[in-house]
Amino acid sequence: MSTTAQSDWDRDAALTTARILLEIKAINFRPEEPYTFTSGWKSPVYIDCRRIIYFPRARAKIMELAVEHINRHIGLETIEVVAGGETAGIPFAAWISDRMAAPMAYIRKKPKGFGRNALIEGDVPEGKRTLLVEDLTTDGGSKIRFAQALRDAGALINHTFVVFFYGVFPGSFETLAEMNIELHSLCTFWDVLEACKDRPYFDAASLAEVRRFMEDPVGWSGAHGGISSAAQALAFKGGVE
Repeated sequence: MSTTAQSDWDRDAALTTARILLEIKAINFRPEEPYTFTSGWKSPVYIDCRRIIYFPRARAKIMELAVEHINRHIGLETIEVVAGGETAGIPFAAWISDRMAAPMAYIRKKPKGFGRNALIEGDVPEGKRTLLVEDLTTDGGSKIRFAQALRDAGALINHTFVVFFYGVFPGSFETLAEMNIELHSLCTFWDVLEACKDRPYFDAASLAEVRRFMEDPVGWSGAHGGISSAAQALAFKGGVE
């Protein structure tokens, strides 16, 4: 989804993506030993979008939906360069750029330390309308860092796309809005819960715990040893991506 209103197509695409992620076991549930994200949030669930790369039919369908979403919400000829964030965003940027017949670049997490000491590989998209792509986002922190690196290099960036958006954590999205960057995604945890109504991917107790987390992620995180504010998220380092 994006910040624009959801259409019937958006809802269908969200449920299709959620069902694929459930089918390939990209959604992991562990309330007794919560996951810790790089931002410091604790969560009973973890989305491993990297599993998509192993399943050719699943990734082909998700990329088909991704490009259609981009065409509908951003524009067919609006994007001139697709840039992936290291490391998880690189394969998704490659597949999307190929389908869009657009040049691709990727952004390093830190300069490589020799040569041009570049953060951006491929070519610097100076003056080019650039789409930042990653696999997922929790609170948007990495999107801000990658987007700023692109802008510092002269790229024009107003959109970022992910397959999965947690859709619950507070924090950096105000900063994305202040940077005039719109976040686009195919599905969220709410779509996963909707998809779980069709098939028993998780037991009732597990789904109830996920819903409690989603209704109060800050409280859930704090109660399970994680951070409990957006300010803490900006300072925290470590954990899974």
